[in-house]
Amino acid sequence: MDTATSATDTPDLATAAPPEVSYVLTDEQRQLQEMVRDLFGDRATPERVREVMLGAADAAFDTILWQELADYGLLGLTIPEAHGGAGASFAELAIVLEEAGRRLAPVPLLSSIVLGTEALLGAGTETQRAAHLPGVAAGTTRLALAHLDVGGDLLVPPGVHASRTGDTWHLDGTSAYVIDGASASHLVVAARTDTGALELFLLDAATAGVSRTEVEVLDLTRPMATVELAGVEVGEEDRLSGGDAMAALHRALTAGVVALAVEQVGGIQYTLESTTAYARDRIQFGRAIGSFQAIKHRLADMLVELESARSAALHAARVLAAGERDELAIAAPLAKSYCAEVYERSAADGIQLFGGIGFTWEHDQHLYLKRAKATKLLLGDPKHHRALLAELLGL
Repeated sequence: MDTATSATDTPDLATAAPPEVSYVLTDEQRQLQEMVRDLFGDRATPERVREVMLGAADAAFDTILWQELADYGLLGLTIPEAHGGAGASFAELAIVLEEAGRRLAPVPLLSSIVLGTEALLGAGTETQRAAHLPGVAAGTTRLALAHLDVGGDLLVPPGVHASRTGDTWHLDGTSAYVIDGASASHLVVAARTDTGALELFLLDAATAGVSRTEVEVLDLTRPMATVELAGVEVGEEDRLSGGDAMAALHRALTAGVVALAVEQVGGIQYTLESTTAYARDRIQFGRAIGSFQAIKHRLADMLVELESARSAALHAARVLAAGERDELAIAAPLAKSYCAEVYERSAADGIQLFGGIGFTWEHDQHLYLKRAKATKLLLGDPKHHRALLAELLGL
């Protein structure tokens, strides 16, 4: 499924015919799901997740799992075959993201494979794609998108300013809450020019004048950093000039929103599975607590909400894969707002259902509650996305 373009052409997303994407898992997608579930089950164990998040693994992410994902070709699913990828769609990537969310896998899938890659695909020239995408697919190039101002407000311009002298660009400013910003090898930086136009730059994170500082986060499985640029000089070849920068940034953020919704479904699935198993095994007053009506009702409600959330998230993923722009404008914010609230509610219920052990550091359920609360705010909270929906639908 090669989606590469020539060196002089960039894809016209407004007029290009969207690919046909099935709304039912194909045999190949089911096999992918089984393979990925086994991989994360074997590698992203609770012990390994804790080892990485606490720094005992001597890396900000699980480098061993990351390389395995690359070896299996999973990091290049949405990258064109001409650039070392599989040329598949976001529907296949969504399968990987759900399983990663189910295990809280500490790898930079969201930052590099979704946000960074989508920005590069949307705004990069063919030369820039050829230079960087093979490394992304191989796992050696890890991208991070720096697009927020220091206040973290999605509705205001980025906190980085760009000025130009000849073929040299000067970048100054600060970008906050950069996902995996401290461990990324390359940064996609959104900046405003003197005229107010938005530009995207792809630069090596080791470029002179770039400093990165890790920030304290609630979800220790997903590090963030503040990126400061002081007198950074880059060439015209570092500006992503193959497409409209604003459209590419919107494309990347929309893909990120859908990716988070799919991840959240994976977390809800784990919570339901673990609490149901505990309810079968925990004996109270001579019987399993799962036999009590109050517990049955709570688990049943969790299952109903899980299936609704899965439908919303996978619909958004398939619409994104099919390039259905009008439907995506509704499906993406709907999925993010609903899945975020269901995840938070399910994770909190899980704490209660596990009783006295659910909130302890040694138990895993609090990690899911922290992920739920963190992703609820990431890339816009439910109130933000409901406002987008209301505006779009004229409510």
